[in-house]
Amino acid sequence: MDLYPLARPFMSLIDPETAHRLTIRALRMGLGPRQKQPDPVSLAIDLFGLHFENPLGIAAGFDKNGEVPDAILAMGMGFAEVGTVTPRPQAGNPRPRVFRLPLHRAVINRLGFNNEGHEALKKRLIARRSRRGIVGVNIGANKDSADRIADYEAGIRAFDGLASYFTVNISSPNTPGLRALQNKEELETLIVRVLAARHTGTARMTPVLLKIAPDLGAEELADIADVALRLGLDGIIVSNTTIVREGLVSGVNADETGGLSGAPLFAMSTRVLADIYRLTQGRIPLVGVGGISSGDDAYGKIRAGASLLQLYSALTYDGPALVGRIKADLAAQLAADGFANLKDAVGADVKL
Repeated sequence: MDLYPLARPFMSLIDPETAHRLTIRALRMGLGPRQKQPDPVSLAIDLFGLHFENPLGIAAGFDKNGEVPDAILAMGMGFAEVGTVTPRPQAGNPRPRVFRLPLHRAVINRLGFNNEGHEALKKRLIARRSRRGIVGVNIGANKDSADRIADYEAGIRAFDGLASYFTVNISSPNTPGLRALQNKEELETLIVRVLAARHTGTARMTPVLLKIAPDLGAEELADIADVALRLGLDGIIVSNTTIVREGLVSGVNADETGGLSGAPLFAMSTRVLADIYRLTQGRIPLVGVGGISSGDDAYGKIRAGASLLQLYSALTYDGPALVGRIKADLAAQLAADGFANLKDAVGADVKL
């Protein structure tokens, strides 16, 4: 039984960050939904040496401290990404710092990497080590760090062997100066040091993905694609939130500073996704994020080059039942277009 429609009117009346904490608490108590039927076989895909039962995952930011990855997986997600986590705990930016825009089915946040730090997350991941399921770790840098690249290296060392994959988050707009790490010279240094920080001599090197911003220029995207191909990056996540406000109706919350996510981000992030797929010649797996709220949106991301997908903001408005609806619609669209598996549809709309 989907209880979200009953809870939503109450949740919409309280502060978004408080509502989020209540959601995490409910999931910790085992009150989340559980998928009962297996996923359609057409949705399964193998990437990074991992088998994904379906391409849908939860984006970083929902479970910053790794409190409920198993509850997320149980509701039917193919994978969960926890974080963003920084070496030392930090409070983030002053509240209020999360704002709903229901007219646009969007959210603005300026959280600022609030999290409990490496040690707290590491304990939780060690405790679930014997459990199944793909759980990635999104790593970041402390706001006051003297050497931000060293913070990313520390993240790799802290969770190597515990994370199914890593996401290097250098694209949040809420940590001053962080996005500068997307510049070619700094990005090269970052990726070289991060890849070198992984354990060597093991049967499987933990995959490293890079999460980029949606509001980059053509030259910046070309530089990122070049660095990713030359240095052997395992994947790219497209995209983080945007600082652009095109199409929003000015008014309460719409003028707040921070990163915008949700429906208004879909077109922009999908264009950048297709650009990166073309620039990398489809040689690097991509994760499509930004504004997915339907099977049509999910299929559009896949045809634009995504092999995996992530949700977050749409769940605020539609609840966890959205996961099952998207998977069913996606499987139906693949079948209608004659694709036996989603991997066959990846990049179908992009000319290489």
